[in-house]
Amino acid sequence: MDDVAPQLVGQADAQAVDDDGDDGLNDGDDSELSDATEEETQPSVFVRKPGRGCEHYSRGCRLVSPCCGENYWCRFCHNAATETGNSRTGHTLDRHAVKQVICGECGLKQAVSQFCIGEGCGNKFGEYFCKICNFFDDEISKKPFHCDGCGICRVGGRENFFHCETCGCCYATELRNNHRCIQGSMHQNCPVCQENLFNSTSECRVLRCGHTMHRDCLRSLMTLRQPLRPATCPLCNVSIMDNSIYWQQLDVQIARTPMPEELAGRDVPVLCNDCHATGAV
Repeated sequence: MDDVAPQLVGQADAQAVDDDGDDGLNDGDDSELSDATEEETQPSVFVRKPGRGCEHYSRGCRLVSPCCGENYWCRFCHNAATETGNSRTGHTLDRHAVKQVICGECGLKQAVSQFCIGEGCGNKFGEYFCKICNFFDDEISKKPFHCDGCGICRVGGRENFFHCETCGCCYATELRNNHRCIQGSMHQNCPVCQENLFNSTSECRVLRCGHTMHRDCLRSLMTLRQPLRPATCPLCNVSIMDNSIYWQQLDVQIARTPMPEELAGRDVPVLCNDCHATGAV
């Protein structure tokens, strides 16, 4: 649960798991277990085997890039290597287009599968394997799953998320029929940092207005806002949280402030950013 303003969003969307959003829609569920022992409630700690995978993923095979023929442990390793080279040859790896992998133990190049076909090898390339995304990961505690609607793998557990067809992404089940839909809201850039939200590996949040942004960007927005000014969505200026108390305090301050004589009797048209009602003051 976000510790900034949890009443705004509850939870957000599922994190993507790799290239088209690996490791990204909300990956936490805080369900309470009444009779669970301490051991059962403690999160399991994943221990990576030495020499297996890269800094991004623990896996037992390297991907053969269909774009350049080079092999890397994952998409991120490939992209980092090509981006540091000549900008004219820089490119990204489409994980869905991968047709071959190289076993990390016996070195055999082979078609994509979950187990090595090398004689006497049998290396399991990943405890989790998606044949659609060509995605491998040993760390199943992240509860990876494939979403047909998103077309990619995400983490957080299929039971904890649903795919919103209008917003175009997986959202936490608590947001089912409990959020404002905006067409393709997750297929936009974060309004704060400008990183694409759908492909992001950072956790996201859904605001009251329906727009989305990274959780950490929301925290920064709440922290850096001007004193005595409510935080609003950078895209539509709708309040991020319930500002009823703030408006009451503002009404009291206005009532205590006498209107200058030269402005008395004048009306000014106003528009409420939250409800879009018009009026005059």
